[in-house]
Formats: sequence, C-alpha cells, structure tokens
Amino acid sequence: MKLPVASSQLPVPVRPGENARATGNGPLMTLRLHDITKRFGPTVALAGVSLEMNAGEVHALVGENGAGKSTLMNILSGLYRQDGGTIEFGGGRIAHIHQELALCPHLPVAENIFLGIEPKRRELFERAAALLHQFGRDIDPRKRTGDLSLADQQVVEICRALALDARVILMDEPTSSLQRANVERLFRLIHQLRERGITILYISHFLEEIREIADRYTVLRDGASVGSGALKDVSDAQLITMMVGRTLEPLGDSATRRLGDSLLSVNFPHASFDLHAGEIFGIAGLIGSGRTELVRAIFALDPHGRRFGYLSEDRKGEGLALQMSIADNVTMSRFETCSRGGWIDRAKQNRQTERVMQRLRVKASGPQAKVVWLSGGNQQKVAFGRLLHQDPDVLLLDEPARGIDIGSKADVAREITALAAAGKAILIVSSYLPELFALCDRIAVMTRGRLSEARPTSEWTPETVMQTAIGSAA
Repeated sequence: MKLPVASSQLPVPVRPGENARATGNGPLMTLRLHDITKRFGPTVALAGVSLEMNAGEVHALVGENGAGKSTLMNILSGLYRQDGGTIEFGGGRIAHIHQELALCPHLPVAENIFLGIEPKRRELFERAAALLHQFGRDIDPRKRTGDLSLADQQVVEICRALALDARVILMDEPTSSLQRANVERLFRLIHQLRERGITILYISHFLEEIREIADRYTVLRDGASVGSGALKDVSDAQLITMMVGRTLEPLGDSATRRLGDSLLSVNFPHASFDLHAGEIFGIAGLIGSGRTELVRAIFALDPHGRRFGYLSEDRKGEGLALQMSIADNVTMSRFETCSRGGWIDRAKQNRQTERVMQRLRVKASGPQAKVVWLSGGNQQKVAFGRLLHQDPDVLLLDEPARGIDIGSKADVAREITALAAAGKAILIVSSYLPELFALCDRIAVMTRGRLSEARPTSEWTPETVMQTAIGSAA
C-alpha cells in the first residue's frame, strides 16, 4: 500500500485495520518502509530503502553524509514525496527535529515551540516553560529565539517535537550542539518517550552515542539500505565497513612532526598561549565557556583575513553562501587565483574547486552545484575546503567535524594533519574529546572565560579535561 506521507502537524490517513499491525509474534509495527526511491533531476538520492520500526523502539539510522538519511527523514515528515516504494504508518503525528535548526529567530521561544498548534495566549508561556523545565533548561519562554545560543536553540527544537505529542519522532543529529549534561537529559527523555510507546528514528555520527540509546539499526550507503539488525549483534568495525565501504586511513603520527617558529602569540588577560608552525593546538571546554569568543577575538587580530583562516561553528549562518555554487564558496576568499581583469575564469575556477572536492571527497554533481542542496556533512567539507584553497598560515577551526560522518571525519582529520606536516599552525576548538586527543599536540581547557595552561596531550585524560572544564580541578 502506498500512503500519503504525514506532515509534522497532521495525522496520517490509513486504511481501516492497518493501524500498528503486529509483525509476526513480535511487537506492534509503527512504521514500515519498503524500497523507497527518490530523485532530484538526474541525482538519485534514494535507490531503495527498506526498514521497519516497532512501537517504543529507538532505531538508529546511520551512514555517510550524502547517503540519503536526511532525504528519507524529509519524506517521512512530508517535505518531500517519494518517487517509488511504499510506506505503512499506524497513524498519529510525525515530528522532525532537523540537523540544521528550523526555527523562526524573530519569534519568542514559546511561539516557536507551539508553532502551528498554538494554545490560548494565557497558556502559551506556561506550557512552554513546563516543557523547557522537563528538559532541565532555564530558558525564558518570552525571550527572542534568535538571541539564544545554538545549544539553547537546539533545546527549543527538541521541545517543539515534544509539544506535538507525536507517535514517531525523527531526530537528525539532535546532540550536535549539546554538551554532555544536556545529552544525558535528552537521553533520559528518550527513555521516557520509549516507555510511552513513542518510536524514535535517530541519526547520529557518534557510534558510542547510538549504542547508548538505540535498540536496532539500519545502514544507508549511496541511497540504499545495506544492513540492519540489533546493535548488540554487530561490531563498530562492521558498522563502519557497511557505512563507508572502505578501510579508513590512520591519522598521521604527531611525534613525526617538527614544530617551527611561533606564528601566533595570544596574550589576553585570561588566555595566553603561543601557536607554532606545524602544531595542532586544541581548546576544550563546555559550550558557553568562552571558546568560540576567544577564537573570534583571535581572528579579529588579523585585519586582512589572509594570514588567518577561520572556520565558524555555524556553517549555515556564517560559514557558507548557501545559494551560491560550491566553486564560488571554495574560491571566494581568494578569487584572484581564478580571475583576470576583474572577471572570473569559470574553467579555471572549476578546476581548482574539483581538486578541493577530490581531496575532501565532496559528494556533488560538480563544482557549479548549489551548496544549499548538499548534505550537512558535505556543506561542512565545502566550508573547510575554502580554507584549503585560501592557504593561510594559521587555521582557526571551531568544531570542524560538527555533524559529519565517520568517513568524513577521517577525511578532514587527514587534511588537518597534512596541513600541520606542511608547516601550518592549527587551532581546533571541539566539544568531542576523541577528536582533540587523536589530533592535537597540546590541549588547553576553557572554563568561564579563562584558559588553562596548555599541556601536551599525553598529560591529559578525558577525566582531567572534564574536571578542568567544570572548574573542579586547577
């Protein structure tokens, strides 16, 4: 049976007797997809996806960026209609928590949470405050949403899904902007939702996170489902092989790099360090500790923006011109390499962009493809690719691996280590400690606007980093 797909607001019509049918002797089936296909012009986004989800199940959807995960989510939430295949749904609402936040920044928090299902005005702020309190956040429901941090905006997006009282919740990288304490709150909520029989389809690139929260998995590669089953029956290595279809290259050994002269000396009242040629320097800390503000202040020290290259944590708002092509985004900070007499040489620009796309394995139809149509991970690669083309001496990277898959993380990490080996000085801000421990020569920790003393990575452990971040260790 081919059903009309639910929007995030309206119940889905189904034929009588087909609601949440039992699958054999097992639990009730909430959602079944069979051989779903989707094209965008000549591009095949989905080439045959099948999966089943049961009531009260957390089902992990994993795969590389561009594998079709977000397209499938958009079909289920009603943004797109599939070209082929069937969807059976037991009825109710489907709520979609987007990876790229879909909020109205000019509206108050409460109006974003209940957008489309507004209660009476006198109940609006009270009910919004109750949802925010359930998540453990002290956010004023009357506050303008655009004035919140990215982490708090993510909480608002999650609360909006809870307000819908949906039977199925689609979560696309819901923890990408959350620190660990909020991740744990989210996981507690997910457990409560599961006990109420709510089904959750969960996308994450963190395998340890998936194992912590999910029951079963489906792997997508190149638009098709290539594996599914119980998570307890599959190893991380098997999942990675299914996802990327290749062996990941090991990172370069930091011990083989030689540090050169200091290329950057930072001397703020509460943050001081030197950054050397050939060094990868990591800054850890909780969201809101002042890490991003420090990096932006450092970038402002360079009036011309050429010696320094800056990668913003907010690729959608600051890092990319979404309506422009990949080629324009990659070359925009150094147009002189592909222009003459004030005119861009498109052939030369395309050749330069193709080299960057090959280095980072960007999945797109070509250099002139619009960035807005790329997956989130491929967008992040384009933002990073601009720095490769810019060729600065000092790279300031704020959450460079945010929202990208394991294979893409390996691609970006490989380029970072290659840049350091070539004598570039690299500063990385990251909430993901395994990234810092794998890449960095030295690490410092930000706490309430103060930067700790930088120490060799070998002298830190994840526990001492977190103790320092919360201010319980010197």
